Amino acid sequence: MALNVGSKAPDFSLKTKNAGGVADVKLSNNFGKKNTVLLFYPLAFTGVCTQEMCDITSGLDAYKNLGAEVYGISVDSPFALEAWAQKEKIGIPLLSDLNKKAAQDYGTLLPDLMGLGSVSARAAFVVDKKGVIQYAEVTPTPKDLPNFNAVKATLEKIK
Repeated sequence: MALNVGSKAPDFSLKTKNAGGVADVKLSNNFGKKNTVLLFYPLAFTGVCTQEMCDITSGLDAYKNLGAEVYGISVDSPFALEAWAQKEKIGIPLLSDLNKKAAQDYGTLLPDLMGLGSVSARAAFVVDKKGVIQYAEVTPTPKDLPNFNAVKATLEKIK
C-alpha cells in the first residue's frame, strides 16, 4: 500500500550514473533545503516511461521555479538509466532502485508486470523540506501518467 499524505518519507540512498561515474543520491540531503518530487516508473526504454521523463525534462524549469528537485526512480541499473537518459536527452537525475527497496518502502512495488518480474508502479510523491509527503499518487495502471497539475499545485502551496 502506497504511503499517504502526512507520512514521513522513507529516506533512501540510490545510485545514479553521470559523466563523473556512479554516485549516491540521498533523499535526506534535500531536507531543510528544497522540496522533492519523486517519480517512480516501471522500466526505462519503454514508451510511456519515455514520454513521462521527456515531458518532465521539457517542463523542468516549472519545477525549478517552484523550488523542487525532481528524481526519476526505477528498478533499472544505473548504467541502463544513463544510456536511456543520453538517448532520449532526459534532463533529470534517474535513480536506480535495483534492489527494489525504495519501491517497497513507498508501497509502489508491483509483484509482476507482464511476466517480467517485480517493478515499480507509476507513482508521484511530493516530499517537503521537512521530509513529509505532501502529495501521493499511484496511477491505476502503468500506462496512466500522474496528475502533474496536482503535483505543481502542491509545490506552489508549500513553496
